[in-house]
This record gives sequence, C-alpha cells and structure tokens, in this order.
Amino acid sequence: MAEHVIPRRDFLKAAGAAGTAAAAALAPSLTTPAAAAEAQAHRSGAPHPAQRHHASAPQPRAEAPLVLTATEAAFLGAAVDTLIPADELSPSGSDCGLVTYIDRQLASDWGGGARMYRMGPFHPGKPEQGYQLSLTPREYFAAGIAAANEWTQKTYGKEFDRLTAEQRIAALTAMEEGKAEFAGFNAKAFFGRLHEMTLEGFFADPMYGGNRDKVGWKLLGFPGLPATYAGEIDAYRNKRYAAPPQSIADFS
Repeated sequence: MAEHVIPRRDFLKAAGAAGTAAAAALAPSLTTPAAAAEAQAHRSGAPHPAQRHHASAPQPRAEAPLVLTATEAAFLGAAVDTLIPADELSPSGSDCGLVTYIDRQLASDWGGGARMYRMGPFHPGKPEQGYQLSLTPREYFAAGIAAANEWTQKTYGKEFDRLTAEQRIAALTAMEEGKAEFAGFNAKAFFGRLHEMTLEGFFADPMYGGNRDKVGWKLLGFPGLPATYAGEIDAYRNKRYAAPPQSIADFS
C-alpha cells in the first residue's frame, strides 16, 4: 500500500488469471431494508482524494443484506472503498456491488461451512495445509470484523468505517503487514481473506452481486461468458479483439 493512496495497479496485480474466474458457487441472513439504510448512513469519513475525479458510478441498486449486520456492512463498505477508491478507472468498491457480493457468499452454503471438516483437532498448520480453524467463513468474517473494530477503537478512538480515508489506509496497511494487534485473531490472515474476497467480487460474473455493470471486465477488456473464439481468429489476427462483455445472466 502507498502512503496516501493504494495504487490500483498494485491491487490489480493480484487478480491475474484468477481474477476473472472468481466465485462460482456462492450466494448470503437477515437484516431489513431499514438496517441496510442504517449501514449506509453509518459509513462516514473524509472523501478520498482520488474520489474527486472518478468514473461514472453504476446506478445504485438497493438490496438488503442477507447475513451482514449494519456494523459489518459498514466495515466492509469502508474497506472495499479503501481498496478500490473511486477514480478515473472505476467507481468505488461498494458502488461496484462488492458488499453485496461478500454478503451473498457468506450467506451461501460455503459461508455456512458446507463441505468443510470442522470436527478438530485444530492445531496450528502450515500455509500449504489451508484453512485450519473451526469457524465457518461467515463466523470468521464476523469475528474478524469485530476484532478489527476493537483494534481501531483502541488505536484511533473510532470504529473502522468512521476513520478518515488516511486512517483507513494506515489501518489496512497495519493489518496487511501483521502489525495490527487483534485480540485472539490473526490480523494479517484476515486482511488476506478480505483482499481476496474484494478481488473476487470485482472480477466475478455480475450475477453474483459484484462487478456491477461489468466494470471489472471492462477495465481488463475481458469479454465475459463466450468461451470460444474460433470464428473470430481470422478477422482479429493482427488487431485487438474488442466486444462488450457478457454475463451468464445475459443468457438466462
């Protein structure tokens, strides 16, 4: 992360080939439209400098959270907007639907720990052994957000979504580097999962809630659903192939 802004190039580096293949089997618990409005109102903080000149935001679409509480939605909205601030390349992360994407995933069978072995024992494992906790993904994010807000309360006197843009960057940098001291929780691992879910939502098929209006695909020039281009090879042999991206939902 940079001192004042998170370069979009650094964020996109992690996408690579995996970015467009993100999240195929996922979907979101409760909360009323009033709670969703509360989550939106809960978000605050000075606008990021990059937000002053930004790409046109997709038309907002109200959707009540399925499992996220107002506090959790506010945290995630502030986090994805810090990782993907509105600029000339795209709208902000929340305007691209990333909170909706994460909410749906946590409300899905995957979020509930389906097909995950969680009977223990849970000993510290090596990175190549994968996830080694008893928590479901939904429980993991709930615990991580609570720990993050507790840490920012002690460090800055406010919950994460109420920090200034500069403080949010500093807080996420501390998490990323493992310098944030979460109570009974691994801050670096939590940041890694948050960053991964943000990437997934930004590049997944829009039918999953993120990549609203295909902004991530348009940024990369990725055509989306079509999987074969044999008929186009001769026509585009020496020039760039350009076509409007298509979602699975476009063919449903």
